[in-house]
Amino acid sequence: MLQEATQSTPPSIHLQQRYSSLVWSCLDANLIRSAVFYAERYYVTYTDNHDARHLYAIALLRSGQPHSANHLVDLPPDSRCAGCLELKSRCCTALGRHRQAREALEQMLGEPTHIPSTSMGPRTSSAFPPQAALHCQAGMTAMKGHQPEEAASSFRQALKLDPMLWDAFEGLCALGDIPEIDEIYPPRPVVTNSMMSSTSQTQVPIATGAGFFTPVASGSGNLFFNPIPAGPRDSIGTVDSSFYPEDSFRQSQLRPSRSQPATTLAVLPPAVRPLSSADETGPVAKKPRSTRQRTAPPSTTAAETNIRPSKSVGALLQGADDRSKSSKTTATSRSTMAMASKGSREQQPAPSITRRSSRLLSGAPSKPTQPAKTSRDRRRAPVRTLSHSDSDMDEEPMNTEALTPPTPFLVSQTPEQSQSNYEAQMADNEIYELTRIFASASRALALYDCKLCMDELENLPTKHKRSAWVMAMVGKAHYELGEYAEAQRAFEAVRNLEPYRLWDMEVYSTLLWHQQQSIDLSFLAQELVSIDPRSSQAWIAVGNCFSLQKERAQALTCFRRALQLDSACAYAYTLSGHESIDEDLEKAIGFFQSALRADPRHYNAWYGLGTCYMRMSKLRLADYHYRKAVTIHPRSAVLLGCVGMIQERTGNLQGALGLFDQAVRISPENALVRYHRAKIYIAMKRYSAAVADLEALRDTSPDESNVIFQLARVYRLMGNKVKATQLLAVVRDVSPKSVSKIRKLLDTEKDDDVMDEG
Repeated sequence: MLQEATQSTPPSIHLQQRYSSLVWSCLDANLIRSAVFYAERYYVTYTDNHDARHLYAIALLRSGQPHSANHLVDLPPDSRCAGCLELKSRCCTALGRHRQAREALEQMLGEPTHIPSTSMGPRTSSAFPPQAALHCQAGMTAMKGHQPEEAASSFRQALKLDPMLWDAFEGLCALGDIPEIDEIYPPRPVVTNSMMSSTSQTQVPIATGAGFFTPVASGSGNLFFNPIPAGPRDSIGTVDSSFYPEDSFRQSQLRPSRSQPATTLAVLPPAVRPLSSADETGPVAKKPRSTRQRTAPPSTTAAETNIRPSKSVGALLQGADDRSKSSKTTATSRSTMAMASKGSREQQPAPSITRRSSRLLSGAPSKPTQPAKTSRDRRRAPVRTLSHSDSDMDEEPMNTEALTPPTPFLVSQTPEQSQSNYEAQMADNEIYELTRIFASASRALALYDCKLCMDELENLPTKHKRSAWVMAMVGKAHYELGEYAEAQRAFEAVRNLEPYRLWDMEVYSTLLWHQQQSIDLSFLAQELVSIDPRSSQAWIAVGNCFSLQKERAQALTCFRRALQLDSACAYAYTLSGHESIDEDLEKAIGFFQSALRADPRHYNAWYGLGTCYMRMSKLRLADYHYRKAVTIHPRSAVLLGCVGMIQERTGNLQGALGLFDQAVRISPENALVRYHRAKIYIAMKRYSAAVADLEALRDTSPDESNVIFQLARVYRLMGNKVKATQLLAVVRDVSPKSVSKIRKLLDTEKDDDVMDEG
């Protein structure tokens, strides 16, 4: 019954325990970002589990998001528990809503049957974080102190000790110094049940590779110093166990080289046969066996050697009194207790005086009496149940190699323990594989390989794809690709999932700025300010709203306020530079340089510096800064187009055309790079190719006067004056201010047309 109950235990219980221990360990080590990451994974896996809800709310509250935490636990009366009420009181206190906090506490006290959940009950915590957490904290400190090399070294060391430290991995992503995923998260083999996959009685070593953050079996224990007590485990400090190569979590079988040798070594008996109940009285009472036992074999144990002199017939005839009997019984029992367990000792009967007197009357062991044989059979019964063969014991000489060691000498585990260990390792591997996929996607996004990022996210389970964390990554990936409509849909999904989310909202506000959606941007800015007026994201959104209304002074004021709240906000510096670029180039350069001091990988700041120097006609400096931006974001069509524009101005038309071709391949829908490529075609007198690009642009942007003007110019150069005149008339209707430019084109002879306006 116990075995059936253990096997019917769902693995989700083990998974919940692993998540709970992992989140608490991150919180104890003050690794808040890791705690939020794993708490969200726990919550989206078990949305109806109050323990998961509580842990996610605690992580959000510790990360400075009390509104989001309160939104999680502010449930209807029929759905909430006492733990939800306690957390609600904490969130209301953090928000300054003291009356609501008191009401929540009174409601909690009014429940007499309150039983705290795992996350709200007592637990064991470590007094000091482990070495891996200290390395991670050292890396974060070095990164804030503008020491990128020291920070990268600390993060790598932290991940080497424990790959589950998400803060360390995100730190490497921010620095751009990201090793291959297989180096940090090596694949693991398939998990197998040792009792099911092998007939041996030993336990296959558990190799989780999760280090200090490997969760413990209990949901409330701290997992820095409480590893799973499930038999021999491989420590994070060992060389071979935690990170041996493996294909994936979905492999079909375990490697034979790791299962068979360990099993064989564990079940082999000792070099000598252990003492059994039959050894207490010496050799058996049959003539062939007694003859063989008079000469001790090489494998005879020390216990048998000590007992053998008392088995002499002459000694028995001369000293068969009660004292010799008691002395022999005591010596035999002491030897037996030294080698056998309590269970075997309880089954062994005491030495029989009747059996001994029968042997004395027989005169020699070669002619045993019937009572001696009966007594021997009784005393050999426990050994017979443990041996490989029962029938051969009375017919053949004793074979020491054929005996299996008694149960007390086996390193064994019960089926219940095997099943529990199997499910625990399954839970460990599920979290590990999930973290590995997220790491692959985050690495691709940090390197601006946005398509690869979205491909990696497709490997996630559906319940994780619909989480706010994943949708935010999808939104940023589409934004970097210039796919603004798809990015907006993703960010709207984020807002629906977490209405009070502040993270990533500065990107969303800039996206709405590019989309020229002033109403949505204004609504977003007001909501963010109402959620947290002391957040930099809120003031960046307000600044973008003023920028869209062409109120640059107010926009700069808002960006300055964001910098006061977060002096390391490189994005606020960059937006301030873009607001100043049309009025004061030197001031804009100062903002961009400050952004790079805060974040050297902020490619938008390198792009802003390149634009400033190009406007100052410092083409070499402009080319340098544009290329630095391309080095960080090599898949940006806009940045490649900017480098192509520099090449065009320096007269390298062929090099410029190659860059524009590359940009169009990356982003076929990007109108700017296609327009500049059409101008390069015109300069190279490749009019048919220019017409193809310009016609495509006119179909997508029919109201763009510059596109129509360039198309009219190409038709005029091709000799089609009728088509050119018709298009110029369209330009005049679309943009009446273009009359002077049209007149200048008409006054220019066809062969001398070198105009390059628009």
